[in-house]
Amino acid sequence: MGMSEFYGPTNDGESVATIQRALELGVDLLDTADMYGPFTNERLVGNAIAGRRDQVVIATKFGNQRREDGSWIGINGRPEYVRQACDASLARLQIDHIDLYYQHRVDTHVPIEETVGAMSELVDQGKVRYLGLSEAAASTIRRAHAVHPITALQTEYSLFSREPEAELLPTVRELGIGFVAYSPLGRGFLAAQPAALEHLSEGDTRGDRFPRFRDENREYNLKLAERVREIAEAQDVTPAQLALAWLLHQGQDIVPIPGTRHPGRLEENVAAADLELDPASVQELDEALPVGAVKGDRYLDMSRVNV
Repeated sequence: MGMSEFYGPTNDGESVATIQRALELGVDLLDTADMYGPFTNERLVGNAIAGRRDQVVIATKFGNQRREDGSWIGINGRPEYVRQACDASLARLQIDHIDLYYQHRVDTHVPIEETVGAMSELVDQGKVRYLGLSEAAASTIRRAHAVHPITALQTEYSLFSREPEAELLPTVRELGIGFVAYSPLGRGFLAAQPAALEHLSEGDTRGDRFPRFRDENREYNLKLAERVREIAEAQDVTPAQLALAWLLHQGQDIVPIPGTRHPGRLEENVAAADLELDPASVQELDEALPVGAVKGDRYLDMSRVNV
């Protein structure tokens, strides 16, 4: 997402180099969505993987409907739109099938059974291999899974967002569904130097879109992040590596998808896969950032998540 929008100035050349470096390092899951840009990120990914399709699992999403000028239409889970969105994503990505196709947000005006029913038709047609949901509630996941097997749930999960541990993780584990953790670095709190979040660059919308970055919450949350930094320094790793290792420690069914626009940061993140945490380190992190420790909601409008 950040390669195309929301987090300040972008550079397509550097983004393509980052994606291609990821493939060289053995990263084989790329996650995009039609709304990123809008539409431009799928084209970017398609160009970056040209000639390397067999090296990568492509995940993309539909449901957050936008116009070409970037304006928002709303959440759309109507069956006819599912089919249209899939064909458009295939064209932008320049591929003949999507490996993992998510409903980006649940449309509360369309029964989940109808949306997933349309998604399952795409599987039958060979346009999609596996189905996923994003920010769906446990009850919605169960209803969807009864229509067609759901392969993955994508929801925000990190040391800064531990809410899934209460109900979502037990539910997907019961059903045999994988968990894809987005924003595993707390949208930068667990990665950047604190000074980088004090003054966000022009075009970086985090201060507007996410209450945790507002003045009344940011300083408090930066202090929490500083505690993670202290623990990381004691182990001679970066805070990002420590945060990702903590996530990986939560179970083999959890796949974090850290975003970056820079090959150097990518290499730092990938190295976290080789970091083993002992029980004492896990406990120290759990105590430093228990559930509910962070100030501020994840989004301004929480009515669109965990639905």
